[in-house]
Amino acid sequence: MSTRTLPTRCPLCAGRLHVEKVRCESCACAIEGQFGLGWVGALSPEQLAFVKVFLVCRGKIKDVEQVLGISYPTVVSRLDDLVASLGGALSQLEPTQPAERSLDVLEELASGAIDVNEAERRLKKKK
Repeated sequence: MSTRTLPTRCPLCAGRLHVEKVRCESCACAIEGQFGLGWVGALSPEQLAFVKVFLVCRGKIKDVEQVLGISYPTVVSRLDDLVASLGGALSQLEPTQPAERSLDVLEELASGAIDVNEAERRLKKKK
């Protein structure tokens, strides 16, 4: 029996789905109930595909750009959409220590995700 990908949205109305039955591959024991899909259920199939690419690229935006053939602003926009779908505010994701934020900017500069001018602008903004 082939395994299919679990849909996260209703094909008729695009509403969230829940799982009502799960079965063990090994012993065939089944459990019925109403199971949520967690944070995965909040995402569209397109968002899940983006998350997969993002994780395979280990969060390196430059690599995501290359794999998907999209620009840096488009990658950032898709990440913002993901955060919004998950119900989190972007401000809650900001590191609390300035040194951590500066290190993030420097890592992006070293990876080529941003240029020197952008790094300088971000570092000045953090002061």
